[in-house]
Amino acid sequence: MECQECQQRPATLRYTQVINGDKTEVYVCDVCAKEKGYMTYPEEGYSLHQLLSGLFSPPIDNQQHTPKQQKNELQCPKCEMTLSKFKKLGKFGCSQCYQTFEEYLDPMFRRVHSGNTAHHGKIPARKGGDMRIKKQMNAYKEELQRLIKNEAFEDAATVRDKINALKKEMGGDDA
Repeated sequence: MECQECQQRPATLRYTQVINGDKTEVYVCDVCAKEKGYMTYPEEGYSLHQLLSGLFSPPIDNQQHTPKQQKNELQCPKCEMTLSKFKKLGKFGCSQCYQTFEEYLDPMFRRVHSGNTAHHGKIPARKGGDMRIKKQMNAYKEELQRLIKNEAFEDAATVRDKINALKKEMGGDDA
């Protein structure tokens, strides 16, 4: 189909407008769509960060910030990165930014990471069996030392039995 505005290029955009129940469709090329204001987008396109932050962030008020509001905005003392600049770029300016913007990070992480704010690592299923057992055994050994230090010998005996059970599960006593 040909562009309805210039009749020179193929139409790549269908613009549909409904006003009071009257539906109007216009087929235009990219150039005409830009010129006529049917489509607006940044010249450099959208970055992956802009796409994801648009999907995961709550709607933003389009209120204009007054100069007074911008002066009071949270800013990193080391690199002078502002909170709004961080939200726009999706990157920190320095290591001090983590402490400066700390209270704003948890809600962002929760939105992006399905409610989680801490990374606990991931162990592949096919290789993870022994690794998980060793990790659990190390945790039990630390707990055993703590219990012995606190002279909770009955609880320590229970933890020792758990360690021995894990050793048998691994198939030996060499852990």
